Amino acid sequence: MTTQTIRGRRAFLKTAGATSAVLALDALVPAWARSMEVLTNASGTDGQPLIFDLAIREQDFDIAGGRGNAMTINDSVPGPLLEWYEGRDVVLNVTNHMRHSTSIHWHGILLPFEMDGVPGVTFRGIDPGTTFQYRFPVKQSGTYWYHSHSGLQEQSGVYGPLVIHPEARDPVKFDRDYVVMLSDWTFEDPHKVLAKLKKMSDYYNFQQFTLKDLYGMDEMSASEAWAKKIAWDRMRMMPTDIADITGATYTYLMNGLHPAGNWTGLFNPGERVRLRFINGSAMSYFNVRIPGLPMTVVAADGQNVQPVETDEFQIGVAETYDVIVEPGPNEAYTVMAESMDRSGYAAGTLATRPGARSAIPALRKRPLLTMVDMGMDMGGMSMQDEAAVSAAGGSMSDMGHEGHDMGAGGHAMAMADSAGPIVARHGPDTHGPGNISVAQVQRDRLGERGTGLADAGHRVLVYTDLKRFDDDFDSRIPEREIELHLTGHMERYMWSFDGKQFHEVDGPIEFHYGERLRLTMVNDTMMNHPIHLHGMWMELENGHDEKIPRKHTINLMPASRVSALIAADAPGRWAFHCHLLYHMDMGMFRVVHVS
Repeated sequence: MTTQTIRGRRAFLKTAGATSAVLALDALVPAWARSMEVLTNASGTDGQPLIFDLAIREQDFDIAGGRGNAMTINDSVPGPLLEWYEGRDVVLNVTNHMRHSTSIHWHGILLPFEMDGVPGVTFRGIDPGTTFQYRFPVKQSGTYWYHSHSGLQEQSGVYGPLVIHPEARDPVKFDRDYVVMLSDWTFEDPHKVLAKLKKMSDYYNFQQFTLKDLYGMDEMSASEAWAKKIAWDRMRMMPTDIADITGATYTYLMNGLHPAGNWTGLFNPGERVRLRFINGSAMSYFNVRIPGLPMTVVAADGQNVQPVETDEFQIGVAETYDVIVEPGPNEAYTVMAESMDRSGYAAGTLATRPGARSAIPALRKRPLLTMVDMGMDMGGMSMQDEAAVSAAGGSMSDMGHEGHDMGAGGHAMAMADSAGPIVARHGPDTHGPGNISVAQVQRDRLGERGTGLADAGHRVLVYTDLKRFDDDFDSRIPEREIELHLTGHMERYMWSFDGKQFHEVDGPIEFHYGERLRLTMVNDTMMNHPIHLHGMWMELENGHDEKIPRKHTINLMPASRVSALIAADAPGRWAFHCHLLYHMDMGMFRVVHVS
C-alpha cells in the first residue's frame, strides 16, 4: 500500500461520517456500543446460573470504503457485552458455525483450567458445527474481556468485553458506566499479514529512518550519525521500529467504530463517569487521553487500585484500565486513543447530546527508540564516545557480565543510573539462531513513561503509580525464583522465551501447587511485550511492598527487568505468552504446569 493510499484512507475516515460505508459498518457494531446507555447493575435474586449463548460465524461486510470478511460473535464485532456477577455461576454455550475449529478464552478470569479455552493446552477446541459449554463460578469482579485462542481469529473479530459486578458494595462511586474497547482491524487476511512480516519484518513501517534524519538529531556530525546508524543496523533494527503492524494496514476502532463513526457516551454536567478501557487489539498499543479532562485511574486489569489522577496513560495489548472522569461545562470531549507509533488513532466522544463532537487533536510526532531501548546507557558518554563504540562494532552482546567494557576495541562505557537500577546480565543462555541478545544491561523501567511519552507536557501514568486498594497481600516469602528471557530476531520475525520457540521446548514450566514464587522476566528485545499468565495473578513488584498491584498482563519495556510474585493456587495447565498475537503465533508461548 502506498503512502498516498494511506493518506487517502485517513482523509476518508475524517469525512465519512454520513456515508453509506459508515452506515454499513454500524450493522455489525453491537447494540451496547450504539445505544449510548450505561451498563446495568442488577444481579437478580434467584441465584440461578447466568446463561449466555454465543454463536461464532464468518460474515462479509462493508467498512470504511472497503469490503472485508469478519469472524463475528452473535453477528457483531466486537462481540456482545457480557455482564456477570461475582458469586454467581455462569454457563456459556459457544456454537461454532464456521468451517474451522474455534475457541473462547476468558481473559484474566480465575476458573478451572479445563474451562480456560486454549486449544492444545486445556481442551481440544470447538469443532465446526458443535457447541462447547463453559461452566464455572465467578470469583472476582472488574473489567475483563474474552477472545478466541485459535490461530489468528482474534484479529478477524472474535473478541468482546466482559464486566463483572462486585458482590459487595463497589468502592468506586459513579453515575454512568461505559465500556471503551479499543482494537485494530485490517482488510487483509491475517495469515497474509504474517507471511509478509516473515519475509520482511518492516513491511508495514512507512516511517523509515534515514542518515539525513540521524544527522539532524542532537547536532551530531556526519561521522557520528553514520556510526549510530551502523549500531542500529547491527541490531537489525531501526529507531522507528515501534510497532510491527501500523496504520499502513490497520484501521483503529473504538467499540467497533472508526473515528468517523464517532462512538459517543452521554453525560450530564457534574456527573462522575466511569470509563472501562479495554485494549482488545491484536498488536497495537494506545496512548489514551481526553484533552481538557483529567482521568482518575481506579482499577487496573480488573483489580481496584488506590485512585491516581493522570492526563494520559499507555495501555498495552490485553490490559484494562478503569478511570473516573467528571466532565465540566463543555458539551463534548474527545476520547483520543493514539497508536503508540503515531500511525493512526481511534476516537470517540463524551457528550451532553447525541451528535455533539469536539476537535480531534492532530497526531503527534512519531517516537523513536533510544540507545536505552537497545540495552545501552549513553548518559555517561559523550557523542564521540558513543560514535566510537558504534564504529568499533560494539553492541551489548560484547559486554562482559561484571563490568562495562566493550569487547570490540576495548572501549569503556560509563554507566549512569538515570533509567533505574542497572544490573549485569545473568540467567539462562539465550543465544541462538532465534535471538539477537540486546539487554546485556538490564533496568527497572517501571517508573518510566511508555514509549513516546517521555516528553509529554502533562501527567502520564506509570506502573509505579499503581497501588492495590485492598489489604489482602500474601506475605509469604517466595520459596524460589524463575527467570525467563523474552527473546527474538526481528529480521527473521522469530519470537521466543529463552531463545527457544514453543515448538522447540522440552516441556512446561513447573510451578508447585501452593507455593509462593517470584517470576523474573527480562526483555532482551528492543520492543515492548505484553506478557500474560492465564489462571493466576502476577503481583507486580513495583516498590510498594504489601500494596503491589495484581495484574494478568504486564508490559515489559525494551531492555527491562520485571519481577512479579505468584501464588501457585490453580492446579492444571496454563498458557503463558506474549499477547502480541503474531509474536505468540511465532513462538513466544509457553505452558505453565501447576502440580
